[in-house]
Amino acid sequence: MSDRLRRPPADSALIGALRMPDPNVGPVVSLVRRLSVALGALLATALIVYLSRDGYVDNNDDGHISFIDALYYATVSLSTTGYGDIVPATEMTRLVTTLVITPLRLLFLIVLVGTTVELLTERSRQAFRITRWRSRVRDHTVVVGYGTKGRAAVETLLGDGAEPSEIVVVDTDRTQLDAASAHGLVTVTGNATRSSVLRIAGVQRASAIVVATNRDDTAVLVTLTARELAPKITIVAAVREAENVHLLRQSGANSVIVSAETAGRLLGMATTTPSVVEVVEDLLTPDAGFAISERPVEDTEVGGSPRHLPDIVLGVVRGADLHRVDAAAVDALERGDRLLYVRKASPADEN
Repeated sequence: MSDRLRRPPADSALIGALRMPDPNVGPVVSLVRRLSVALGALLATALIVYLSRDGYVDNNDDGHISFIDALYYATVSLSTTGYGDIVPATEMTRLVTTLVITPLRLLFLIVLVGTTVELLTERSRQAFRITRWRSRVRDHTVVVGYGTKGRAAVETLLGDGAEPSEIVVVDTDRTQLDAASAHGLVTVTGNATRSSVLRIAGVQRASAIVVATNRDDTAVLVTLTARELAPKITIVAAVREAENVHLLRQSGANSVIVSAETAGRLLGMATTTPSVVEVVEDLLTPDAGFAISERPVEDTEVGGSPRHLPDIVLGVVRGADLHRVDAAAVDALERGDRLLYVRKASPADEN
């Protein structure tokens, strides 16, 4: 592959594909802020003129400058109308007009045309935020597809303590990406089967990628592309049909979830044992009730049996292998083991 294909795109070229989440400020709040700045500049100018009123001349009056006159002068001056009936007559007031009132006039005009200025500066602002994000992002999670499965995966990650800035959503649907951006997630527009799109999402520096596409063949292509770009990344993929599981594993997926069969099993269980389904749903929801979690073995637990711990242990991860809690191989815990156990949601989660 040529250097041109391997070279990452410039940050300015990513605008439109990579989108940083916007600050959560509503239009009413933004409008009130702009009006406050405009009124502040107007009142500050009027106060400056009134305090130095002896240096101004009113050609249409007896020369006396009232606060209303100062407010009037500030209005016509900041709006660049300038009728000329009130003018600075001394060197000091002219200097104040040059050094103080002129910057306030510029600020006032910027606020009035704020929308235009914001559109003109949006590209530079996005480029700066993209540059900062790309320089800092490490060990994040890339979620391909923000449909029902992708949203549920993101909610679970957030429920387990992940920050929104640590999750990147890749999709081709602008509506789905807008919804992800509204939750503070970084989004990438494009087809994740293309290596250039996954590079923009920073898959080479990510710790995991969740493949939650609507088609199994697309999931296979995304998995192949991700594994080629990041040989050590953890890939978790969802498929609709069980017969495609081996394709995902051969493509490099570490874990494969059969969404259709899993939902079917729960539906079948719900007809005879609905309470079991409620418990399973509770365990799969990290922010309420009980949840399945993973933790390292503590020093005081080394050498003991996982069945005798206070926690309800379901399994032990040793190296790359998962063992059931009653397996003879993990009857004595070792340093480096990790426990899959049932934990209770924290009070903060429940609230």
